[in-house]
Amino acid sequence: MTWIQDIVSPQRRSWEDFYRNRWQYDKVVRSTHGVNCTGGCSWMVYVKNGLITWEMQAVDYPDFDENLAPYEPRGCQRGISFSWYIYSPIRVKYPYIRGVLVDFWRAAKQQFTDPVEAWASVVENKENRAGYQQARGKGGFRRTSWDEVTEIIAASMLYTAKKHGPDRIVGFSPIPAMSYLSYGGGSRLLQLFGGVNLSFYDWYCDLPPASPEIWGEQTDVQESADWYHAKYIVAMGANLNMTRTPDVHFVAEGRYHGSKFTVLSPDFNQVAKYADWWVPVHAGQDGAFWMAVNQVILKEFYVDRQVPYFIDYVKRYTDNPFLVTLEKNGNSYRAGQFVRAKTFSRYRNVENGDWKFLVLDRKSGQPRMPKGTMGDRWAKQDTGKWNIEMKDSMDNADIDPILTLVDQCDEVVQVELPDFEGQSVLLRGVPVRYIETEQGKVPVATVFDLMMAQFGVPRGLAGDYPSSYDDEKVYSPAWQEKFTGINRETVVKFAREVAGTAENTEGKCTVIIGA
Repeated sequence: MTWIQDIVSPQRRSWEDFYRNRWQYDKVVRSTHGVNCTGGCSWMVYVKNGLITWEMQAVDYPDFDENLAPYEPRGCQRGISFSWYIYSPIRVKYPYIRGVLVDFWRAAKQQFTDPVEAWASVVENKENRAGYQQARGKGGFRRTSWDEVTEIIAASMLYTAKKHGPDRIVGFSPIPAMSYLSYGGGSRLLQLFGGVNLSFYDWYCDLPPASPEIWGEQTDVQESADWYHAKYIVAMGANLNMTRTPDVHFVAEGRYHGSKFTVLSPDFNQVAKYADWWVPVHAGQDGAFWMAVNQVILKEFYVDRQVPYFIDYVKRYTDNPFLVTLEKNGNSYRAGQFVRAKTFSRYRNVENGDWKFLVLDRKSGQPRMPKGTMGDRWAKQDTGKWNIEMKDSMDNADIDPILTLVDQCDEVVQVELPDFEGQSVLLRGVPVRYIETEQGKVPVATVFDLMMAQFGVPRGLAGDYPSSYDDEKVYSPAWQEKFTGINRETVVKFAREVAGTAENTEGKCTVIIGA
């Protein structure tokens, strides 16, 4: 090895100072990346001469639960390279405007003193309008001033409101998680102006709006760490590796802990290759897939055999036992409103009786009003009933709500149910009970019985029910094949796995949803 010669001359190794200087710093500052990311990761930012030199994930998260995987490491590739973006030469730091449009605008300002008239001259000139519209997507932006861009925005909004009405002004605001001030400023402007403030969900297309509108959360529902506790995880429309990078390790650790991870996705993407089972459902057809899955679950875990956990859950935590009025429509019926407490003599004078609802009590055989329905939310006399509790609001007696009337009904009637796929109406038998109200005798059904009819779960009732999983009537496993591209056997297998896991673990299943 005599041919190896160590370089010991300091002069010949001076290039190494460049490398050493790259990692020198004066101080370390704790920070995070608040650019429309809900990760909230803690970062140690290394600063030299007032400039960020590099970043490193913080590793001092507290271990507050010995039964939970540690939160760290948190962070992602976008976070660790964020300092490059801060000093990037292409970072947008000033207002820009399309060059074609600014030329038209400045020429109009020379001709008109009123900015609204100036904008009108631009937008009402067909050649000018086509000029700046056809320039879109081709670059050509020029740096301008805030005064100029705000004047154009204000003039165009006023012109549109005068010409077409203020409700033709449509806008978005940044998400509150990014900046409460920006969100409040933009949304309040549109509201006061009479415009339309669209949800940032619509803009980003990254979260479905129904879930937060109903439940008040940001769609993922549970804390991400709870993925670790799940024994069956389904991801649909959520690319966790890409968009939930700081949290995805909980899924990986959950799999080591015994959970199964299934992904519904039309493409074999990052999260699909991460899964135990990839179901390549056609784009946009998750709804058809889940309708058939629900039919299987309701048939095999309720009709064919009674699963105590399922029954207890839907009685305590869902609206399934609540009574719904049925309205006559020719020879059939339509589902109406929930039965209001004020229409029943026992609860005629209760506070907010229009917004308190009834279930049928097994013990008394009579309609009863549980605590915690919608009217209790705004109660002034008896406050604090925030959650549904199966106790009578009048005398605090325990209520055992009847889930289905199938074995104790007064009659089975044909109820009209929407067939969205066939653009038609289905007629399916639903068991009803007649109750005496202030308006006389009224036919009522439980939400559960209406749901069973909507899903097409056969229970020996007359109507347009599928005879088996192979019957292509709405919403059977055979029916969904033409939409999803997934065979019926896969749907049945998936439904049995999910519901079977829920039965054996008392609900340790989770569905992670996204766009």
